[in-house]
Amino acid sequence: MTALLVALAALWGAAAGLFLPRPAYRFSVPSDEEWRGRCPEGHAVRGWLGRSRCAECATAYGPRTPLVSLATALLCAVLALATDTRPELAVWLLLTPVGVLLALVDLRVRRLPDVLTLPLAGAALALLGAVALVPEHTGDWPRALWGALALGGFYYVLWRVNPGGMGFGDVKLALGAGAVLGWYGWDTVLLGTFAGFLLGALYGGALVLAGKAGRRTAIPFGPFLIAGAYAGLLIGAYTA
Repeated sequence: MTALLVALAALWGAAAGLFLPRPAYRFSVPSDEEWRGRCPEGHAVRGWLGRSRCAECATAYGPRTPLVSLATALLCAVLALATDTRPELAVWLLLTPVGVLLALVDLRVRRLPDVLTLPLAGAALALLGAVALVPEHTGDWPRALWGALALGGFYYVLWRVNPGGMGFGDVKLALGAGAVLGWYGWDTVLLGTFAGFLLGALYGGALVLAGKAGRRTAIPFGPFLIAGAYAGLLIGAYTA
């Protein structure tokens, strides 16, 4: 049963990942610009979901579709392996493509669009609220709500203290991360938060050692916040 579940989750992730390159390209613009509506050659990009290749000139743009699909499939498969048949797995599988999309956009332009971060937090809480009504779940919805508020508040304080080192998009993203981590407990919230900062510090340190950045060089933190949340979620799901 577990092997079948993991295979189905991987298929879902692979299929969902096929639709992410185009929105990643369209959302990857500076905060003062409108979403991209044309390919690099100037042709209109139709729709928001799909591969990153122009239908008129066949020009490839945005992240590579096979890599995005593979990464999403792997994340979904590992989440299925850790969560097994518990009903909250459906929530993790639905939210994973959005997390991948946010990481792609932040890596490219250091931006976390509100149209993704805020709905992610709302969807996480709404879906977990529904799952809390289903037998055999292993989390706690009120704790997910408090986790969202606590982690969002923590990142808000960090942003107020050093707005140059962290964007307000990270604060909004932390609401969704806190919700999914809080579902499994405060230990999971702390673990996921620590993992995100550790990964970000390791990446920044590697850039400094490689001579590609200075000590004050800003890096996109969203991908590490997301990676840390996944790490905490995997351990929380496995040990619940």
